[in-house]
Amino acid sequence: MYSIVLQILFLISINCTVIINSYPENECNLDNKLVDEIQSYKNVTKQIIDKIVSGGFGTKMYEDYSKFIDTFGARLAGSKALEKAIDHMVNLTRQNGLNDVTTEEVDIPYWQRIYESANMFEPYLKKISILGLGTSVSTPAEGIKAEAIVIKSFDELEKTDENKIKGKIVVFDPPFVSYGETVVYRSLGASKASRKGAVATLVRSITPFSIYSLHTGAQDYENNVTKIPTAAITHEDADLFRRLQNLGEKIVLKIHMSYAMSRKISRNTIIDLKGKESPEKQVIVSGHIDSWDVGQGAMDDGGGMMISWFVPVILNILKLKPRRTIRAILWTAEEPGLIGAEAYLTKHINETSNINFIMESDEGTFKPLGLDVAGSTNARCIIAEVLKLFTPIDKMKESEYPGSDMTLFVQKGIPGASLLNENERYFWFHHSEGDTMNVQNQEDVVACAAFWVAFSYVIADLSQDIPRQ
Repeated sequence: MYSIVLQILFLISINCTVIINSYPENECNLDNKLVDEIQSYKNVTKQIIDKIVSGGFGTKMYEDYSKFIDTFGARLAGSKALEKAIDHMVNLTRQNGLNDVTTEEVDIPYWQRIYESANMFEPYLKKISILGLGTSVSTPAEGIKAEAIVIKSFDELEKTDENKIKGKIVVFDPPFVSYGETVVYRSLGASKASRKGAVATLVRSITPFSIYSLHTGAQDYENNVTKIPTAAITHEDADLFRRLQNLGEKIVLKIHMSYAMSRKISRNTIIDLKGKESPEKQVIVSGHIDSWDVGQGAMDDGGGMMISWFVPVILNILKLKPRRTIRAILWTAEEPGLIGAEAYLTKHINETSNINFIMESDEGTFKPLGLDVAGSTNARCIIAEVLKLFTPIDKMKESEYPGSDMTLFVQKGIPGASLLNENERYFWFHHSEGDTMNVQNQEDVVACAAFWVAFSYVIADLSQDIPRQ
């Protein structure tokens, strides 16, 4: 499984970036012939965008997207719903006239939610809503009834006497600073509390906003620790526990949690539009097809998956075949730890030199702004020049590891970019029952798709490869 440490580094990188309107000219020294070549794509990019936005293709894509989300709903890694969804996308590709579609099997963990409940017994009786975190173990059949202690940070946990933690339920209530900085309490909290003798952990949902909403997500037990149950709670209940503790009240909770863990076979889906001159070279566009088992997975990552699927499909329909192959990959099992991407990279490790550029959309499909780019200075200069074709969708964000699944490829020096969009409210709905079609807007999704297709075409058709480090 993909290292939880690397996953956290990626999450932290989300917040360590700078958005600029264009790359500083004094750091770029592109050949004039290349600049002229890039500008020569102005008409074809406009034609692509017009066909998608005004020509009905975008509307049809959005209808396919909405139908997909409502038909299959949440697509937990290992579930039958996910495998049916994969079959559907394979068939939809062929129905749209592109037959070069295959799947590759991936062995994945299947963590299944069975039953969850929690109550506060002291200082008074109150039902507490909980949502288990991925790979959590179950409580004993009779549940766990124990006193709770509220802890704000890992530093506070380390400074607290072990006797005050042992046998208790640790409630982590860190303030939301940013997703990358705060998610470590979800990812690592159970292991850190277990090392000090806690019997369970409850974690304030990792979100900046709550209307008594619960947000799940992956967590990973460290080696050589007793695995203890762990779940998310709402901001409102976390704040209540903090206030009660400040008043000197004893907090007693009882939790019942039941889960099953097994192994399943899932599949990555690969769709190729073969290049006309250098078919062995690839521009990869991607998004993950799995989701958590709450909500519909419309935003995370149904939209990103669909606009990436759309790239080779619509270019084939428009009879626009670039020099290099455009490969769309619908990753499986991203949520439990980038497992599909890791399996693909292992299987295709000898082909990485042929990956010219990799793209991923996994941070929402709201109003498009531009790209979050990783690569050499020359690579970023070329991307900045291409983005000028799409003004005002020309913003560039520079981070070490954009995207999620694609971070594995970027770490190997492959240049890439993820979609930059107006996703300020993304974490309001992330990994919650709120991730439904209601948070998406057709005009914005279609605009993302049009930009994604046109940009991919240019990168795949340029005479020059995108330079690596």
